[in-house]
Amino acid sequence: MELEKFYYDNQVVRKFIIATMFWGVVGMSIGLLLALMFLFPNLTDGISWLSFGRLRPLHTNAVIFAFVGNAIFAGVYYSSQRLLKARMWKDWLSNLNFWGWQAIIVAAAITLPLGYTTSKEYAELEWPIDIAIAVIWVAFGANLIGTILKRRQRHLYVALWFYLGTFVTVAVLHIVNSMEIPVSALKSYSAYAGVQDALVQWWYGHNAVAFFLTTPFLGLMYYFVPKAANRPVYSYRLSIVHFWSLIFIYIWAGPHHLLYSSLPEWAQNLGVAFSIMLLAPSWGGMINGLLTLRGAWDKVRTDPVLKFMVVAITGYGMATFEGPMLSLKNVNAIAHFSDWVIAHVHVGALAWNGFLAFGMIYWLVPRMFKTKLWSTGLANAHFWIGTLGIILYALPLYVAGFVQASMWKQFNPDGSLTYGNFLETVTEIMPMYWMRAIGGSLYILGAILGVYNLIRTARAGSKVSDELAEAAPLQKVTKKRTSKEAYHTWLERRPVKLTIFATIAILIGGMVQIIPSLMVDDYVPVISSVKPYTPLELEGRDIYIREGCVSCHSQMVRPFRSEVERYGEYSKAGEYVYDHPFLWGSKRTGPDLMRIGGKYNDNWHFNHFYDPQSTSAGSIMPSYKWIIKDELDKSLTEKKMQAMITLGVPYTQEEVDRAQEWMEEQGKEIEQNLYTDPDFARTYEADKTYAEENGEEFVEMHNREVVALIAYIQRLGTDIKIKNADDTALNIQP
Repeated sequence: MELEKFYYDNQVVRKFIIATMFWGVVGMSIGLLLALMFLFPNLTDGISWLSFGRLRPLHTNAVIFAFVGNAIFAGVYYSSQRLLKARMWKDWLSNLNFWGWQAIIVAAAITLPLGYTTSKEYAELEWPIDIAIAVIWVAFGANLIGTILKRRQRHLYVALWFYLGTFVTVAVLHIVNSMEIPVSALKSYSAYAGVQDALVQWWYGHNAVAFFLTTPFLGLMYYFVPKAANRPVYSYRLSIVHFWSLIFIYIWAGPHHLLYSSLPEWAQNLGVAFSIMLLAPSWGGMINGLLTLRGAWDKVRTDPVLKFMVVAITGYGMATFEGPMLSLKNVNAIAHFSDWVIAHVHVGALAWNGFLAFGMIYWLVPRMFKTKLWSTGLANAHFWIGTLGIILYALPLYVAGFVQASMWKQFNPDGSLTYGNFLETVTEIMPMYWMRAIGGSLYILGAILGVYNLIRTARAGSKVSDELAEAAPLQKVTKKRTSKEAYHTWLERRPVKLTIFATIAILIGGMVQIIPSLMVDDYVPVISSVKPYTPLELEGRDIYIREGCVSCHSQMVRPFRSEVERYGEYSKAGEYVYDHPFLWGSKRTGPDLMRIGGKYNDNWHFNHFYDPQSTSAGSIMPSYKWIIKDELDKSLTEKKMQAMITLGVPYTQEEVDRAQEWMEEQGKEIEQNLYTDPDFARTYEADKTYAEENGEEFVEMHNREVVALIAYIQRLGTDIKIKNADDTALNIQP
């Protein structure tokens, strides 16, 4: 049979590789800056767009979607063309994918530091960018599917199964979780409230890790590890079991992020059960990857590419053992909200994603430039420095997590908390934060060495944008399964059917979890005393979201004796019915704020925002001086209330009409409370007099952002008051 000549598109792969390394260094550097802020909380004092709360989502988005995302596209575009023996379907779709994705990253880099955020973890970008993500993701999927349909290779290799599963599932997750009501060009509210929003978000959040950070990288593992080792995949049958069991089970596990929360017990238990089952397919995949290297261990000792890949697969195994373990309720009770979870996440990110990306790129670049790697020694140095960085990053945070959990839960013989002041638990783990910063610095240093090595490699070779290849055209055969043909072998030559089956597999778990939360009326019991936020409190809540306060503070008191003693009455599902979005948080760098309302007076909060160390000695919270000075923008208040009405919040039209007057009244009450502090009164009046004498505009205190934020903080947890309730009635856990 005559072979057909065609050209692989290396240009798009090369562009994605460049973007991967560039955004990787940027994203990791932002992470290092954040780590240093734990040690020097006022490092960027007074610069709002460089504050911790605004940069933290930028770091996660840059590492996940910019670094890892570009690595996925680079690997998928390279391997798919060779596995299918075809150039990508449309060059213009490839270019749209590349430039559109970079534009989304730039949009995130601009909007997040400016405070435009939904606050939903890994989904912080506002609605216009969400739409752009959907469009570019569909372009990527269409290009992949179009290439599959015009392939010259009949059977779809295992890597392609994972690519298809990734495309379908990420599309479903992103669309469902991004349902929101726009208020303005860069402001929206989640369509879901409270408990429902938490469930949908962590169904998305957990499976964003599963289907963006895991399944595409497993596809890359199944292609690049055999290529680098020059060995076949250890077990074809194991890869089949790995794929189907993983995509079916993973989608159910999201509720394990919400254990001991206000989520209904059945949903929590469902998440736990499937999380435990997830261990089997995850370790099956790890074993398949490692055993692919059988007979190649001598090469592992000398080849930096394989070194990176071995540590990556090992990191995958560690993270996927720890995930099910953390979903056990007794373990979760210790680890959740602590630095243990941060260590767990970074083992996956730095080892599994980071090292597999580095190994893949070290293998790709010499082949794409028809040369050898410029320096094997420098690549080995990158490997060892990066490995040491991972160890120094993760181990101290594991220790920090255990220390935090232990101190949070200790009681004196008289029944009082041993460490009643939350700050005692912060100061105790500061040495671990120093080690974390050192580990992160080493990891970035390794990445920079890698960038230099790859640049020198590219310069030593010659760029081949269109690589000549040839293969026989695909011959038509019967679509029916032959008597000797295994079912899955037949399915592998039916890409449409395979994709449909994969879609069904991931939809089952999602529907079982999500539909009851949205359709069953008594999913969230009603508490009659819970009322909507006043307009000023609503504006204050938006400032809280803008400043990323949820990154460090939770709003979920779990039914533990230690938490009830420290914070107050444990949280009820009905308290969150007007929260769009929910703000339960996932990390306690500072104390929980669910019951903070009324605990301190308005002056304390004012001084705390201006200079946290003045009210809480040893605090690592940065100051928020700009909210003290900046005028509150009230221009969208009525639109925000109307959006809330659309979402079911029972504001009346009369309340909407008098929103400005209502805000003025509540703001003046808080301003008067602030006057009880002589220092405030003296400073404020002096500033006012100075402005009047110099003809400068002066913003009255009741019209400033800080007053709205104080109004929101003072509201938290005050809708219900339960007195003299014993531990049995409260269902408090020890």
